[in-house]
Amino acid sequence: MRGVSFWFFFSAICYLIVGIALGGYMAGSKDFVLAPVHGHLNLVGWVSFALFGLYYRVEPLVANSPLAITHFVVASFGLWLLVPGIAMFELGITESVAALGGVITLVAIFLFAFIVVKYRAV
Repeated sequence: MRGVSFWFFFSAICYLIVGIALGGYMAGSKDFVLAPVHGHLNLVGWVSFALFGLYYRVEPLVANSPLAITHFVVASFGLWLLVPGIAMFELGITESVAALGGVITLVAIFLFAFIVVKYRAV
């Protein structure tokens, strides 16, 4: 496995490790204020990125497109803002980073939908 499929899977595994570590920390400390961070990291980071990687693994011609690389960059950037942004929101610091990360993540999802439809006949 290589290319964008590898990077989505590798990222997904990294997000899973961090998500599990955060869950373990919360369980040990009995402080669940960051539960939404844990949930979004595991769902958007682990599950979505793994599914994106699977799609690109099954569709190697699509995986070699510039749109696939753009999708990886946008999805990563969105998650990198979304997860700490949710933590900032939960800690009462600001909600703007989570909002921006959410919008960028939504753009990544629409980009993925566009890619799937555009390359459906490949």
